[in-house]
Amino acid sequence: MSLTAAALALLLQAQPAPGPDPNDWWNAKVERPSPEREPLAGRRLDEGQSLPAIDNGVDPLLYRLWGLQPLQTQIVERGEMVVELWRRPSLSVRQAVIRVTVRRDGRAFVQARAGLGCCSPEIGRRVGVDAELASAEPYRNLAALPAWDAPRRVTVLDGQGSIASLCLDGISWDVTLLTQDRTRHLRRACDGAEIGQIADILTPLVAAALGRDPRIDVLFPRGADFEADRRAYDALIAASGRLEASKVP
Repeated sequence: MSLTAAALALLLQAQPAPGPDPNDWWNAKVERPSPEREPLAGRRLDEGQSLPAIDNGVDPLLYRLWGLQPLQTQIVERGEMVVELWRRPSLSVRQAVIRVTVRRDGRAFVQARAGLGCCSPEIGRRVGVDAELASAEPYRNLAALPAWDAPRRVTVLDGQGSIASLCLDGISWDVTLLTQDRTRHLRRACDGAEIGQIADILTPLVAAALGRDPRIDVLFPRGADFEADRRAYDALIAASGRLEASKVP
């Protein structure tokens, strides 16, 4: 039996309106990120150029969970550098990442993230800062610091050759340097002497992030003050102690 014209009109009225074209979602214009968000965006490898080999224990996908471009994909030109730290507390999941990028055009940028690195696939309660720094001068000499030539991991030996006790409550630090011709990664446990050896790296990086978001500042109760750690390292050396390369790779 054929539908009458009236019944057909009612049937057509009952049909839902067509939804948006799903292709529109894929074809939407993607805005180019600002320099504050991605200081090295839009670069391409030259012929024969390869990306740096970075082994700092941070997977590229983990960087993306923190809202950062993976360090492994950054193309750094001559005269530029990226320096990064990870704050890793032993009795808390409140982690922080700070990255300073210095470009050869004289501009410098800081990207800082803080959040709960636990208990869910994403980084919980994450906050972030992306800002241009007033000057690149405080950071230009970071790549030349002698601390980068130290072993990746160290063990503290006092003047009698005894191994210092392990610290179970404190902050450990990972710092990574990336330049066009060099990559270095250092991991320091929460011993004051270990931290003191890289204090000249930590101080300007932390200072670059402070004062921009109080939720990040609260993770650094001493601010960018690592003087006590410097004194611990100096006292170790003065007492004929040393930081020896650890057997842990």
